[in-house]
Amino acid sequence: MANEHVGKIVQVIGPVVDVEFEAGHLPEIYHALHIRSESKDTGVIDVIVEVEQHLGENRVRAVAMKPTDGMQRGMAVINLGEPISVPVGPETLGRVLNVLGEPVDFPDRPVQSKERWPIHRPPPTLENQSTELKMFETGIKVIDLLEPYLQG
Repeated sequence: MANEHVGKIVQVIGPVVDVEFEAGHLPEIYHALHIRSESKDTGVIDVIVEVEQHLGENRVRAVAMKPTDGMQRGMAVINLGEPISVPVGPETLGRVLNVLGEPVDFPDRPVQSKERWPIHRPPPTLENQSTELKMFETGIKVIDLLEPYLQG
């Protein structure tokens, strides 16, 4: 990436990671940061964290999407320059994905979709939402008869 900026870890407390960047290169809120390291002591660390807060003094607070075991102060952190996104479309129907859009059900078969949407998006406008009351059919006759659900 041409606009790739590298920071360093200054603190790790559970899933919360504080990262320091150079002045003027602070990532935006909800942007993804990538932490990758490989050593004999800690093994392979490959974690995506999401920026949740600007702390001041060129530091951000981020939340890890995977365990932070083995992370240490001073490790390099790459700003990906965009939010976490997941695949969308008919290719995702029936698949189980994690928050990063990686398949959980069949890890060896990645989802081949044409579009990816960020996990943080504005809600649809009221004009785009349906106000029609429609019954949700579960296909289980007892539930549909005794405890019908509204769609939405």
